[in-house]
Amino acid sequence: MTGVLTTATGAGTDAASPSRPARDFRLFWIGETTSKIGSGVSGVAIPLAAVGVLHASTFQVGLLTAATWLPWLLVGLPAGAWVDRMPRRPLMIVCNLASMTLLLSAPVSAWLGVLTFWQLAATALLLGVAGVFFQTAYQVYLPSLLDQRDLAAGNAKMQGSESFAQVAGPGLAGAITQALGVLGGLVADAASFAVSTLCLLGVRAEEEPVTPRERASLGRDILAGLRFVTGDPYLRVFALFGAVFNLAFIAYQAVLVVFLVRELDVANGVVGLLMMGISVGGVIGAVSATRVANRFGTARGLLVALFGTVPFALAIPLTGPGPRLAPLVVGGLMIGVGTVISNVVRGSFRQLYTPRELLGRVSVSMMFLNFGTIPLGGLLGGALGETAGVRPTLWVMAVTMAASPLLLLIGPLKRHRDLPTTPAA
Repeated sequence: MTGVLTTATGAGTDAASPSRPARDFRLFWIGETTSKIGSGVSGVAIPLAAVGVLHASTFQVGLLTAATWLPWLLVGLPAGAWVDRMPRRPLMIVCNLASMTLLLSAPVSAWLGVLTFWQLAATALLLGVAGVFFQTAYQVYLPSLLDQRDLAAGNAKMQGSESFAQVAGPGLAGAITQALGVLGGLVADAASFAVSTLCLLGVRAEEEPVTPRERASLGRDILAGLRFVTGDPYLRVFALFGAVFNLAFIAYQAVLVVFLVRELDVANGVVGLLMMGISVGGVIGAVSATRVANRFGTARGLLVALFGTVPFALAIPLTGPGPRLAPLVVGGLMIGVGTVISNVVRGSFRQLYTPRELLGRVSVSMMFLNFGTIPLGGLLGGALGETAGVRPTLWVMAVTMAASPLLLLIGPLKRHRDLPTTPAA
């Protein structure tokens, strides 16, 4: 589960032009939606390339998943401190251009006949590094485009577009791989980063000036973010829940394509369609998030959403050929509903709750703790799938996912209707 979040205008924004903040957010939104669609395409195309072109083993497919997320462990914490020290929009543009170049390298190597599994793994790793910096900068940059009262709605829109991208991306991946081969999906993702870059170049809102810091204080900056997270009763429970859920979720995803292609003999195009059907849950979650929070409160709504959806993970291991593919779609769809509602609620809470000068470091500390288990999940899923079998691995991970919301009952969340907007003294 991806956790992800002043004024809408910067000091140099024309206050007489109320449409400019809306225009800037719209450009940012369009760029991110396009990029996420591309990432959804490559998320299916990369493991399909590993299986279909390079004949990778189950463990190697898990290793690719781990490589994508390993940078959160390697550079996640310093990235937060660095992002708090530099302008975010130029940084995001550099990350986009680097990602575009990396994605194009694999098809070019394949066309030259020199593509190897280790190049694909290195590409996934470096894409992950660029993603760490982009995602961290994005969390801090978004509040500069929106007024505080619009932040939750903005987060819901961003999550909604990400969920739509997760629907459209796999479907496009299926169509592209059928028409152009599996490596055509990587070219499509590279093009999506180009669109995102053009949209960022069109944003005119000025960021708040970055507070200068002594270079020697980098370690103290990192510790400040970690201490805020681990010392807060809400954030540390959210981090624990996210870490456990992500471990199981990514382990299940790491073996899912292998399960569908090799054990159930599902065609590449159908794999994309199944992923598209599963991802509809994210769209439903994004549309429902604000309504659920208003109806039940942000704290209770979060619990209702997760306890009401995540246990459907237990349907996934029941998947079989033909009509028995339905449990996979239903289970995955319901997980998507709860995950996106959780992301919207927790992301908006963190952006409002955290002091602005700490937001980059706190965001990346949360993601470090949440995403740090993802490479372990990729390795665990690949290793268990190789030794114990893919279906038993799906059962272990489904049970773990279904039980993970119980961790949220450890802290004060269960005692309140709404999450606080400021930390206790």
